[in-house]
Amino acid sequence: MGGQSRVELGNPSPSSYPSSARQSFLRIGAAFFAGFFVCLAVVAQYTSSNQSCLPFFFTALLPTHVGTPEWHQYPPAEPTNAFPSMFPSSVGYPGPTQAGAEPGVAATAPAYPLHSGSVHLVSPTRFYQDKSKTRTKDFDIFRSWGSLSPWYSIQRGKFGVDSGPEAPDTCNITGVHLLHRHGARYPADYSRGTGPGGFASKLNMNAENVTASGPLSFLDDWTYKLGNEGLTPFGRSQLYDLGVSMRMRYGFLLKNFSETNTLPVFRTESQTRMLNSAQNFALGFFGYPLEGQYQQQIMIEAKGFNNTLAPYRSCANNDIPHRGYRGQPYADAWKAVYLRDTVPHLQQYLDGFELDVEDVYAMQELCAFETVALGYSKFCELFTEKEWEGFDYSYDLNLWYGVAWGSPVGRGEGIGYVQELVSRLTQTPIETHNSSTNATLHNAVTFPFGHSLYVDATHEVVVLNVLTAMNLSSFAAMGPLPTDHIPQQRTFRTAELAPFATNVQFQLLSCSTEHDPQIRVIVNDGVAPLTNLKGCRDHPDGMCSIHAFVDAQKENIRSTDWDFVCNNDWTIPDGWETTTGYPPL
Repeated sequence: MGGQSRVELGNPSPSSYPSSARQSFLRIGAAFFAGFFVCLAVVAQYTSSNQSCLPFFFTALLPTHVGTPEWHQYPPAEPTNAFPSMFPSSVGYPGPTQAGAEPGVAATAPAYPLHSGSVHLVSPTRFYQDKSKTRTKDFDIFRSWGSLSPWYSIQRGKFGVDSGPEAPDTCNITGVHLLHRHGARYPADYSRGTGPGGFASKLNMNAENVTASGPLSFLDDWTYKLGNEGLTPFGRSQLYDLGVSMRMRYGFLLKNFSETNTLPVFRTESQTRMLNSAQNFALGFFGYPLEGQYQQQIMIEAKGFNNTLAPYRSCANNDIPHRGYRGQPYADAWKAVYLRDTVPHLQQYLDGFELDVEDVYAMQELCAFETVALGYSKFCELFTEKEWEGFDYSYDLNLWYGVAWGSPVGRGEGIGYVQELVSRLTQTPIETHNSSTNATLHNAVTFPFGHSLYVDATHEVVVLNVLTAMNLSSFAAMGPLPTDHIPQQRTFRTAELAPFATNVQFQLLSCSTEHDPQIRVIVNDGVAPLTNLKGCRDHPDGMCSIHAFVDAQKENIRSTDWDFVCNNDWTIPDGWETTTGYPPL
């Protein structure tokens, strides 16, 4: 057998050997290069189809650092070159300056500047294509993240009133009460084991057994770069820009303070992102330095302290899952529907790690959080437009049933702020503090009357609490939200009502065509109808007499029992639903 495998070369002549060797070399070389180019062609084919051919030839386990937190602490605690005395904030010699007239776009301009919401953010270059649905021209991923979306100007007429936020022709703006949310933030604590941080931790613990390919191959060097609940740089810019925008719109209202020799009082809470949001808003509105331009009240956000901008802290039933924040089961039911095919689709690119619905949902959340924190995220490319619509709707379900019209505590938690709004509008102190209002802070210094401008910073859940408590039921017209499909007509969308930096303007007006002073409610530049409030007629500009508006809100206050909502031991029957934000009686 061994002899048969030998090749007998014999004794070739000197002239024939080199020719034979050259021919063999050429054949081998040609075969090598042919195989090389075939491989390149296969690589190109799979790359163009958003896949990878590499797993067909070799696989590599994920590095052990994948999914670990990557956090950068700035500024340094003790910088070696910090010499504050050498860098004074002022050296004199300012040069001649004179302030000009205050701007008033909302009062004087024929049109209103619209806010796109997505400056500084980079959209995915492509989405995974759903063969059953053609791409929609007006699809905007930044408006498909529910309450994780950046705020943007709502299209005129979207809420049912064909009017813009600029003052109607026959009206002058006399005051504004602004309620706004904080800017874009980081997600919850990495160590909690859920959400984006939980997915990162789970991936890291299994990295030595996992291989990623195709569209998930970027996980090979992915680390968890998100912080914990504080404002992102983009979030800071949102509030700064909002402050600039409101100064451009309503700067003329500051004349009231110059004439009365007073300063505005703005309110926020003690949470870091809340305080930073308020400060960045003020920097945009007033400019640096802030000293001497306004007074910032910081209300403690913690259990044991009444606070209308964080009412859930003093509502005991809010901490019981089937009463407060009860939206999660509804959202979970919907996730199982719209992500049913997505899990196995992504699983084919990940070996050694079994994906479930929560993992895939966390990837969608990572897209949103990474984008508003880092400017761009590869996770965004993994999903179709239809899957992003599903993600958007999951936030609607969670907040509708958790804090808004579908929540048994929504109205009760928002009623304290409504009491304060009525108190300011009527310049009448609250007689009985029987909700989340804080009697200690209701005095002429920290809760002044007669100002033309009020600014309060809060959370998205509180904005929805307040809209619910005010009985702006046009947003609840579609009724309870289903968990098996997305309704075609949607009157409640958190991307429109409660995105990052959402803002509600209570605009006060004096009109030559109206006998009484008027009020409008403007949510993210969209005028909301007030016709469902008793005494408010159907007005083309969405206006209502302040007297009628106040009377309607007083009735809402009388019919809302904070103690019953937050402290009574009521039960929710099976199948019970509400569109009033109130528990079963």
